[in-house]
Amino acid sequence: MANLSIQERKRLRQIGHALNPVVMLGDKGLTESVIEELSRALNDHELIKVRVGGEDRAVRTATITSIAEATGSQVVQMIGKIALLYKKAPKQNPKLSNLVRFAQLSN
Repeated sequence: MANLSIQERKRLRQIGHALNPVVMLGDKGLTESVIEELSRALNDHELIKVRVGGEDRAVRTATITSIAEATGSQVVQMIGKIALLYKKAPKQNPKLSNLVRFAQLSN
């Protein structure tokens, strides 16, 4: 997957600022069902926030990296326990896509 340009990252962060976390990982960690839910959310919304629990920063970073690899998405931003993930949908749904719904924020 190609890296995002600085302008694309900036635009995605602007849109992501208005979003709430869609998936929250708890003490069970990264399971198959969580990966399936993340994949579904990325296909529907293209840009999502994920909250990863735990106090160890290295473990959180590794978990977020694992999520990105498992879902084929890109990490746009990581702040604390929140990660902003992006994956272009094969067929964009205007009613669900955060990129379409919040397009006015990046203008």
